[in-house]
Amino acid sequence: MLPKFKDRLAQGPILFDGGTGTTLYERGIFINRSFDQVNLTDPHLVQSVHSEFLRAGAEVIETNTFGANPEKLSKHGLSDECVTINLAGAKIARNAAGDEAWVAGSIGPLGVQVEPLGPLSLDETRERFLVQAKALAEGGVDLFLCETFTYHSELAEAVRACREANPDLPVVACLTIADDAGSLTGAPPEQVLYDLIGVDADVIGVNCTVGPHVMLAWLEQVRDETGMPLAILPNAGKPRDIDGRNIYLSTPEYMANFTKRFLRGGASIVGGCCGVSPVHLKAMARTFRAESAMSITARVPIKKIELPPEVEPIPLSGKSRFGRRLAAGRFVSLVELVAPRGIDVTKELDAARRLHVLGVDGINIPDGPRAMARMSALALAILIQREVGIEAVLHYACRDRNVIGMQSDFLGAWALGIRNILAVTGDPPKLGNYPDATAVFDVDSIGLTNILNRLNHGLDIAANPVGAPSAFCIGVGANPGSPDIEKELKRLYWKIDAGAEFVITQPVFDVAVLERFVKRVEEFQVPVLAGLWPLQSLRNAEFMNNEVPGCHVPSPVIERLRKCESKKDARREGILLAQETFGEIKAMIQGIQIAAPFGRVEAAERILEEIV
Repeated sequence: MLPKFKDRLAQGPILFDGGTGTTLYERGIFINRSFDQVNLTDPHLVQSVHSEFLRAGAEVIETNTFGANPEKLSKHGLSDECVTINLAGAKIARNAAGDEAWVAGSIGPLGVQVEPLGPLSLDETRERFLVQAKALAEGGVDLFLCETFTYHSELAEAVRACREANPDLPVVACLTIADDAGSLTGAPPEQVLYDLIGVDADVIGVNCTVGPHVMLAWLEQVRDETGMPLAILPNAGKPRDIDGRNIYLSTPEYMANFTKRFLRGGASIVGGCCGVSPVHLKAMARTFRAESAMSITARVPIKKIELPPEVEPIPLSGKSRFGRRLAAGRFVSLVELVAPRGIDVTKELDAARRLHVLGVDGINIPDGPRAMARMSALALAILIQREVGIEAVLHYACRDRNVIGMQSDFLGAWALGIRNILAVTGDPPKLGNYPDATAVFDVDSIGLTNILNRLNHGLDIAANPVGAPSAFCIGVGANPGSPDIEKELKRLYWKIDAGAEFVITQPVFDVAVLERFVKRVEEFQVPVLAGLWPLQSLRNAEFMNNEVPGCHVPSPVIERLRKCESKKDARREGILLAQETFGEIKAMIQGIQIAAPFGRVEAAERILEEIV
């Protein structure tokens, strides 16, 4: 009978298997399929892979369940089969291992952004993992392996779920690292170790993404910093695309050579990840048997790693003129100017000067609205601030940049004088004139708000110090007329919790809708600025009512525009309607954002005359 996994680990280093997924791929499972579903459709194939790794010398095999969580399975329409797939995966591995080897229940990341960068809360994240972990425990695994995580906060929730599912089973927790042996979010190797220690697992380590050379560098840098057992599970190098197939080029001999180095470097668990086949593992096992007896190194106490000092963020009143007025409870006014489609900004600068004279508090600049290619909103914001002397409120959309580009843009924007940012998710490319363009959406507006807030604390998204903190005044959007108002309010709460300091609504045409919204958000204690759109024509009103999500133009407004006999009359009526709407909502809000439809700033000027 096998001893408990922890007892075996205490006797000396232990060899895990290799890449189950890539081995299945080599056996003909196409990349666009759910590899986890193969537990149901071809269990004999999965068991044959496990058996090959066991014959090669693995003492621990991992279940074919890396992506078998509700979120990833939902992309294949399989979320309802989460428990069934995990139970099957555990039983297949258990049957293959028998009483000769241990079975590790493989749990990978959810594949969606979680708090603080995404909308899924940490509690919800843990619930997703718990469904999987309970099924694996029921299926008979001996331990859990939480692997290939990028963010330690998500990894910590996976470990907590495993503890809740079965507190008697040990947990191995692994982050993945980059080519510099730091995290994929830019943290140095020592910070990766500190993050791993913080997830409260029995064994910690690194796996996937890189080959053995980088993982050895990580091991050598951190081994003396902790007495915890460390797991090293590298890929067989970086994959190469050869005739449409991902091929891992590290040879079995190369992997065997690094196995010796891992053991002599103090690793307690050695194995493989993507590209490590049974042939690789057989060579690794030969080295393992020869080296393991002499590889146990003396354990040292955990060395305390100093965290960066806390940075006191600058209060709203000290961030910008606009922020100062918001903090003082003053009524503020913004006018929206859209960047040109070409390189000539004469019209926009002239309009900004006219508005500045009228006393508007800032110029609101959308970022590629309706997914249309225009001049950079950041460039126009800088030009307006420099040439006109009025503050800009820069919209920033998640659509076009990854989190690396976002942080770079924000650092540069701060250095160039931008102080006010409205964080928006952005319209999808299919709405614009380049419908086949690739959208990024690494994060949504909630994650974007978190990124800005961390920079305001002197940290990047990986909590690495960046020096002096920024002091962005952070705003977010809200849709009072959302068809799912409860979801909209929940997302708004998350945005405020992430660091939002003011809210701008979608254009308001129905006063009752705004009134209900304002009452619901009173508890959030954040300034609300209402969007105001001077309708230009009946056609414009019909477009807003039918093609802009969440906008409701009441029938009486439609009828008033229908009676207009000319375009001039319709524009005049649209301004009058906007003025009347403002009069009804002014007492409910702390500010207004006025649009200048089709670049007609005259409409905004007429409304501003009633405000400033």
